[in-house]
Amino acid sequence: MSQIIQYMISQGVPQETVVLLLMLPIVATIIAFSRQIIGIKGFGIYTPLIISFAFLATGLKYGLAIFIAILLVGTLVRLLVKKFRLLYLPRMAIVLILVALTILIVFLEGAYSGRHGLISASIFAILIMITLVEKFIATQINQGAKRTIIITSETLILSIICYWVASWLWLQNMVLAYPLSIILGSIIVNILLGKWTGLRLSEYFRFQKVIKHVESSKKG
Repeated sequence: MSQIIQYMISQGVPQETVVLLLMLPIVATIIAFSRQIIGIKGFGIYTPLIISFAFLATGLKYGLAIFIAILLVGTLVRLLVKKFRLLYLPRMAIVLILVALTILIVFLEGAYSGRHGLISASIFAILIMITLVEKFIATQINQGAKRTIIITSETLILSIICYWVASWLWLQNMVLAYPLSIILGSIIVNILLGKWTGLRLSEYFRFQKVIKHVESSKKG
């Protein structure tokens, strides 16, 4: 299969595109592992995956700055617009409009201060991060601010870890050299994860007193 990959690249398929597609099974597996074994929830599997790839396009430093700015502005605008008692979709449209305006201001500051890494950031990656505002705000409405901060923090931690993994040059060379092994290995790992029925690591800490009580009862 590596010969097929090399043929695709020789015929004009961008190597970066091929690498990212082959990295996707690894990143998705890391997210699934963190959920099933460690107990880090985050915003499902899609959101941390897409954020990590957005960071690859923008760079981690600027990607984090843009994402945090988007979340802060989105939250602030939501609280301001809430007073007008608008329907959900028009309210979200206003939030997205003002968030987009904020990103334009950020680009203006980047152009003025000569931050070339910022102003050359991929617009598609930024648009993807902007569209995640709706998910963030919906979680705020349904689960409250405290729970939203926890889930968002977990999502960002996962995204940063996946960014580091996906940008690892040695691993990129490995997926190009052994693409079939990477894909099959990811599928096998996920099958094993799907059959996991034990406690997650976070649950061991959460229910530590209960576990100790049960163990002491058995000894008694």
